[in-house]
Formats: sequence, C-alpha cells, structure tokens
Amino acid sequence: MTDSAQNESAVTKFRPLDQTSDAIDRNACTPPEAPLAMPPQSLNRCSPAERRQGTARRREIGAWVARLFVFGGAFALTAYGAHEMYEVVAVGGVTPLEWALVFLFVANFSWIALAFTSAIAGFVWSLFFAPKPPALPSALRERTAIVMPIYNEAPARVFAALQAMIEEVQATGLGAAFEWFFLSDSTDPEIFIAEERAYLAMRERLGQDCRLYYRHRPKNVGRKSGNIQDFITRWGGRYAHMVVLDADSTMTGHAIVTLAATMEADPDAGIIQTLPLIVNRNTLFARIQQFAARIYGPVIGAGVASWMGRAGNYWGHNAIIRTRAFAAHCGLPSLRGRPPFGGHILSHDFVEAAFMLRAGYDVYMLPALGGSFEESPPSLIDLSARDRRWCQGNLQHLRVLSAKGFHLASRQHFATGIMAYVASPLWMLQLFVGIALVLQASYIRPEYFTSEFTLFPTWPRFDAARSLSLFALTMTILLLPKIFGLALALIQTKTRRGGGGAFRLIVSTLFEIVMSALLAPIMMLIQSGHVMHFVFGFDTGWDPQRRDDGSIPFGAIVRRHRAHVALGFLSLIAGLSISPSLVAWMSPTILGLILAIFLSWATGLLAVGLAFRRLGLLMTPEERNEPPVVARANVLARELAETEALKSDEELYAIAADAQFWAAHVAWLPRNLRRRDGNISAEWALAEAKIAEAETLGEALSWLHPKERMAILLDRRLIERLSRLPRERPLAAVSLAGA
Repeated sequence: MTDSAQNESAVTKFRPLDQTSDAIDRNACTPPEAPLAMPPQSLNRCSPAERRQGTARRREIGAWVARLFVFGGAFALTAYGAHEMYEVVAVGGVTPLEWALVFLFVANFSWIALAFTSAIAGFVWSLFFAPKPPALPSALRERTAIVMPIYNEAPARVFAALQAMIEEVQATGLGAAFEWFFLSDSTDPEIFIAEERAYLAMRERLGQDCRLYYRHRPKNVGRKSGNIQDFITRWGGRYAHMVVLDADSTMTGHAIVTLAATMEADPDAGIIQTLPLIVNRNTLFARIQQFAARIYGPVIGAGVASWMGRAGNYWGHNAIIRTRAFAAHCGLPSLRGRPPFGGHILSHDFVEAAFMLRAGYDVYMLPALGGSFEESPPSLIDLSARDRRWCQGNLQHLRVLSAKGFHLASRQHFATGIMAYVASPLWMLQLFVGIALVLQASYIRPEYFTSEFTLFPTWPRFDAARSLSLFALTMTILLLPKIFGLALALIQTKTRRGGGGAFRLIVSTLFEIVMSALLAPIMMLIQSGHVMHFVFGFDTGWDPQRRDDGSIPFGAIVRRHRAHVALGFLSLIAGLSISPSLVAWMSPTILGLILAIFLSWATGLLAVGLAFRRLGLLMTPEERNEPPVVARANVLARELAETEALKSDEELYAIAADAQFWAAHVAWLPRNLRRRDGNISAEWALAEAKIAEAETLGEALSWLHPKERMAILLDRRLIERLSRLPRERPLAAVSLAGA
C-alpha cells in the first residue's frame, strides 16, 4: 500500500480524543512523534479512479447561479466594452496601434468587470443570504493542532498572540481538544534564544495542563510550506485537523472552536477558510488598508464565497485543514528549472487547495464566521517588499495552470492571481499606447492614402462622445464595489456606529478612494518592475516581514521612489507639449507619480495615522471596540517586550550563566545530528577555532559573528566547550549587534 493510501485509509481510523491514554513528558518541548508520509504530488499524472467520492451529495444550485451571474455578467460587460472601444477608434479605420489599444483595454476592462459582478453577488448575498454565526458546540470528538510558523519574528508579539488565543479557547471549556505549536525556522541567534526563553516563561504562566509545544528547525528548507510539512511528517498522525496561522494572526476562541466543529461535522471538507480582518494598524498607509479591508472586504469576500461554493481557495493562514488528507494529497512538487519560475513553489496555498479539490475533498470559506484577524504592512515600501514575493509566487503558477486533473475553479484561481500582477504592466502599456496615439495625431502628418489601393482614405480620428461614455462606464464599474461596501456598512448598525457614524464613514470612504487613485500609479510601476524582474530570471529571496509601525528613513524613501517622480515630471512635460487635454486625462496618474516620495513618506508616519484616528476617520468597529482576544494579545505583547528588554545578555552568555536554561536548551536540540567528514560548515569550523583560542567567555563572544553563534547554539559539543570558559567578561566584549 502506498503512503497516500495509508494516510487516506487512516482518515476513518483516527482515534477519538482520549486524554487518559496519552501520556506526555511535561519537560519535553514536543509531544511524542506520530509521523505521516507526505509524498510530493504529480502535476502531470492524475487517475480519476483514485479521486475520493464524497459521503454526501450536495446540490450547489446557489453556487452555479452565482457563477452564471458573475462570469456571464463579466463576459457580457467585457463584450460591450470591447464593442464600444472598437467604435471609438473605428471612425476612420483602425490602425495597428489602435488595435493594440483595443486589446489592452479589453484585457484590463475584463479584470474590473469580473470584480464588479462578483461584488454585486457579494452585496446581494450579504443582504439576504448571510447566515448567523453558529453557536459553540457542546463537545469535540477529535484533536486539533494550532500551528504558528515563525521566522525571525519579534517573540513578544507572536507569543502574546498565541497565549491570548489559548486563554480564549480554554474559556470555552473545550481546550482539551487543542494542542498548540510554535514552529520556528528562525536563523537569528538572538531571536532563537529569545523564543526559547519566551516559551519557557509562557509554559510556566499557563501551567502544565496546557499542551504548548515549541520546535526549532535549523534550516528553513521550503520556507513556510516546508515548515508545515516538517510538522506533518513528525506529528501529523496525532491530529485529525490543524489550524494554520501566520505570525501576525489572531483568532477568537469562538472562531477556532467553530472551525473544528464544522470540520468534524463535514467529512467531505478538506480546507475551511475564514475571512481575516486587519487590526492593530496605526500608520496612515496601514489604516487605509485596514479601513478598506473592513468596509469593502465583507462584500468582496461574500462575492467570492458565493460563486466558489465548495470549490474554493486557500490563502495560507487562519484556516482549518484535514491533516491526513493534506498529507496524502498536498505534498508540493519541485518545479523543473531554476528560480524564479522553477524550484520551490512560493505561493503554495493556491496549489494545496487545487490538490485537495483534485483528491475529492471540498474547500470552502465561511465569510460570516468572524473572529479572524491579521495585520498588514505599515508602509508602501513594506507592501512593495511583500508584493514582490507574492508576484513571483503567482507568476510561478503559469507552470501549474495546466496541471492534469485540476478543477476548473482552481485554474480560475490561478488565472486570477496571475492577472492581479500582469494587470499592472498591461495598464502601463495601455497608457503608453494612448500617449503614442495622441502624439501621432499631434505631430505626425497623417497618411490618408496609403500605397495599397482603397476606395476610402484612412482617417485617424476618434469618437470623442463615445470615448467619454466609455470612460464613465469604466469608472463606475471600478468604484461601485466600494460603494456596495459602504452601503452595507451604513445598513449594518454595528458597523456604522463602529466606523464613527454615517458622516465619518462617507468621508473616510471618499478619502480612501482619492488616496487609492494617487497610490495606484505608483503600485502600477512597482508591480510592473516586479514582473519584468522575474521575466528576466531574477529570484526574489525571502526576507522576514517588517510588521511594526514606524517610519522608514527619508533617504531610503527617496531612493525607492525617485524614478517614479522623474517619470511623473516627464509625463507632465510631454503631455503639456502634446495637448492639455492629455494632461487632464492622465492627471491622477501624473499627480500620483509626482507626489510618490511625499505620499510614501507621509502615509508611513505613525503621527499622521494617529491624527486621523483622533478625528474619527478611517475607523473600524474592531478599532473602536477592540475584540478581547486582540486587546489581550496587545497587553501581553507590551509586557513581554518590557521583560525581554531587561534580559540584555548575549544569547550564548545567557546559556552559560543559567544552568537551568542551559539544560533545557541542550535537551531540546535534535539528537540525530551527526557530523560526517566533509560535511562541516565554515561557520561551525570557525566557531570551534575561536572557542579553542579564547581565554574567557567574554573574549569568545567578542570574536563570534551571528552565523557562528547560531552554529554553536545548534551543537551540544560546542555549547559544552563554550560553557567551560571562565565567565569574566572583558570590557572589550561586544554585543551581537556589534559583532
């Protein structure tokens, strides 16, 4: 029997939750291992006979009606827009440049038309069909793991968030059904030791009855998906389900327990996704994102959920997953070739959802559940850094789009993700073609009679009245999804009051629309640059995100946006030399680019965002009435950050000076690491040599660089040798930052 078949057959054999028969070493940082195989899946082979048959037939009439409306309506709108655009340029015959304009317009128009019809479906669903949040179950039969992958994150933040969630779940009376994991891939030695310290302190605070675990992986192979795979292949057999979090995630106890109960009650479900809302944001840029996600997000999410039905998508966090099905069917293959289009799959979540659907399980969303939160980048530059990774991951899906056996909905999800980034260079090309046509009409003598025989001349003219009507239609389609979100917020009493009342909600929406229009051309150029970067074969890498509020040095902002400002001024000068009407047509784009440095700097300032908060603008209900789990996490984060600040010793000195901590750290190191001849890293060899040469602990610390310190922290023998050095610290000893 194959590993997949064994995992699959084990789904029905999973042992119910039984606390009395599961003895655990309370001093261990991980539970007993229960391995599950997670073989990589093939993109080129798929046998329909191996597809799981659902236990219950579900009629998705509503989903099919929504799909017909959303996609049929988008197609009809796009066909109408294409016809109108053709009529605009076809007054005197269509030139090749005008054909290019028509093609680019249709490609961009189809994108916003689909968002528009999806928003209509979401608005109708939210008004008439949205279910009430379910009540808490009285009991849970199966065990669920809550896993938080972390990579060089601030320990105070992530440990505080998980403790707040643990306390909420315990308060439901169903805490015995859950076990909690920190899955660390951190490579910074200071953060690594701070995580272990925070884990020990948190376990002491919560008591021995709380099943809280910590696993550190020496190398973050496969990034987040590799982190989750390591968890499954070591402990996946213990858990019927797992809730996957991000480092910035927070969820209420009600949401977590409801997800587990829903998964237990639905044997056909493979992944159940929530709709996270943004919280804890204070800079103006982040507050704009937070407001937009809260006011427009429910309509957009409901629209997507309505037509996805049970063939939905997975966004990588704040979702519950059937563990054995995931292990059997969602192992990621490595794409042939080198990055950026080959190698490890970056946007793993879309692919995992597609594999789950291919295997016969359902993937769907609960947009009305609530209680699911995340954070967002604090500045435009931080968003650009995150967007760069997402861009590469989505463009990689070009290699996955035609995989055998995938559901049509999965292919549509891939296409949507790809188009989200390809739309920017298409929009830029449309602007350039439009400018070229105006330039041609203004400065190039038209050739009415070509060398080819024609009865009528080719007149390079446009239908101005039809062009204005088409522009008005485009702007209406672009803005109406936001108007739907505002209308729903005004109708819902809780949201209206939480947003500061009707007047402040309307003012905030207008401000967000203006700011989005100004920031859009900047993001267009940034994303176009990302796309071209990957087209020419450059890999993005994977740096940890900057999550805290705070401004970026002004010099860095100038360097990042000076090309955007230069292009804005060039566009203005060129437009004025061609036609004032061209400048008026491009004014939002030109103004956004000219103000790029100022906008990026001002929107990233904490003081500006807090000023808007004092005025009651860009407010959300979760900000005015902070959810208890978010408030508790914030209080704990401040307390833990203050405690961390008091522990200023270098990480290696802390181990050498604290016998209890030294014993715990050494006991938690992997026991199966064996160094063979020829398999010694340069960092390990240098660390060993420096320890041998040092006369005191302080002298050794002053010589060691971060990678060498990490090599010591992962090796029992080097830690032992370091601990034998005299502990006097010479004045010359420097901290890790200095090293």
